[in-house]
Amino acid sequence: MDVSGVTTGTLVLIAAVWGALTGALLPRAAYRFAVPSGEPWRAHCPDGRHPVRGWLGGVRCGHCAHDAGDGDADGGGRSGVGGGGDGSGRSGEAGGGQGCVPVASYQPYAPSTLLLATVGALVCAALAAATGTRPELAVWLLLAPVGVLLAAVDLRVQRLPDPLTLPLAAAALVLLGLAALLPEHAGHWRTALQGALALAAGYYALYRLNPGGMGFGDVKLAVGTGAVLGWYGWPTVLLGTFAGFLFGALYGGVLVLARRADRKTAVPFGPFLLAGALAGLLIGAYAA
Repeated sequence: MDVSGVTTGTLVLIAAVWGALTGALLPRAAYRFAVPSGEPWRAHCPDGRHPVRGWLGGVRCGHCAHDAGDGDADGGGRSGVGGGGDGSGRSGEAGGGQGCVPVASYQPYAPSTLLLATVGALVCAALAAATGTRPELAVWLLLAPVGVLLAAVDLRVQRLPDPLTLPLAAAALVLLGLAALLPEHAGHWRTALQGALALAAGYYALYRLNPGGMGFGDVKLAVGTGAVLGWYGWPTVLLGTFAGFLFGALYGGVLVLARRADRKTAVPFGPFLLAGALAGLLIGAYAA
């Protein structure tokens, strides 16, 4: 199908490339943000000896690789960075060696670049296929990398950082307001605002009723997800919200059946809130 001179296939391909490129830039931010609540953002490699500068890109400690090369030249044994996937592993010392040393030169200690790039590509491609050339697609493509990053961080440390959730909410409302000024848009900014307020109020009520089962970070994230769902109306808000709880319940049920958790085990809800919002958004965009 050809719309405004751009075929759907071409649009999906462009969106997939955008998602892959932006996803490949997320590992460093995911590593630095993945700390327990109350702790400062990471600024050094897992051993704490070498700084990690900037927020975008991969996470590979070139200093550690250089130390490893020096150690090999000196004959000193070196031990690898521990297997903590959240970057909490520490390198040991063997045979008098010093410094943090990856098992292999430039070994990453953050979420896989390939994984984040693949998820980003799939999410953006799906959004493009459902939305088409309508102007709100630009909003979805700009917000999608932030959602992928939030999911990666929450899965690691069960935390949704304010520097991500609050700008996401503000950007969603501002960008959708701009999209509403353009021709051929298929949503409504007023219901986006109402959806943001309603979903945040609902999640806040759940947080007050059961603070152990719902974090305040989820409440803040609900502002942004409520806005994007509300763009396509109240049925989309309800669908996306229900899908999030359904995905979370299914995940918890699988963990219980696999005896990897019990009913009191805390699980990160942010990824399921985001997955539900994506499901609702795809259906809402396709039906609009």
